[in-house]
Amino acid sequence: MPTATMTSKGQVTIPIEVRRKLKLDAGDKIDFFQDSEGRYVIQPKTGSIMEMKGILRKMGYVPDHVVTIEEMNQAVLGAVAESDTRSMSHAARGLGDDEVA
Repeated sequence: MPTATMTSKGQVTIPIEVRRKLKLDAGDKIDFFQDSEGRYVIQPKTGSIMEMKGILRKMGYVPDHVVTIEEMNQAVLGAVAESDTRSMSHAARGLGDDEVA
């Protein structure tokens, strides 16, 4: 099992074996996640969402309809309104948000 030592400044050199398996290069960012048992898991941070621009077209998918910002906003507002209505309905019946009647 690869091992690393932390310096007095909190820096750790990730062993080459781990860097290769995670495909890490100099300057890459790493995310730290805590699992349900309290252990930490590292994962390479993925690129920007902007890097995905045009990916569907490159994969041969051309949508029948391009969703507008207004349609997205309306969908979000509808979902929020539905959630709010559900919360108010639960509150009126004395239920918590995670309880079902």
